[in-house]
Amino acid sequence: MDETLTFRRAIAADAAAARNLTREAYAKWVPVIGREPKPMTADFDAAIRDHRVDLLRQGERVVALIETIAEPEALLIENVAVSPTCQGRGLGRRLMAHAERLAAAMGYGEIRLYTNARFVDNVAFYQRLGYAITREEPFLGGRITHMSKTLRRGVKRAFARRPVGG
Repeated sequence: MDETLTFRRAIAADAAAARNLTREAYAKWVPVIGREPKPMTADFDAAIRDHRVDLLRQGERVVALIETIAEPEALLIENVAVSPTCQGRGLGRRLMAHAERLAAAMGYGEIRLYTNARFVDNVAFYQRLGYAITREEPFLGGRITHMSKTLRRGVKRAFARRPVGG
């Protein structure tokens, strides 16, 4: 990908684009687990209102996104989605680096994520980025793999959250 890629924080008007991108990105996993993965059924109006959703855009086109949630002890990556037409071009790495920079800037010493244990390519990708499996647990007839990465600790700052319903 070239320099025309830019990050922008999602706003309410981006919910449909975020939903469509996520559904396209996760569609390949439906046959693997026999159902739609959790991100495909997410309420993106609520996600954009209550969490941080950053869009990676090429021009006006949303090609990838990352959703993060400020938790008391770590920044949680809730969703990573890359357009199928853009996969394999380093956008996932770019999204993950973005989330790690956010976490560090917010003063977190750890960043966490979870994924379906049957998404073995995703688990391997996160491991290559330095994430370690911390535990697995049952979920909807399958298993969820929880992973984390230790970051250099900074000074924790308040996470700017939009008020619920705002």
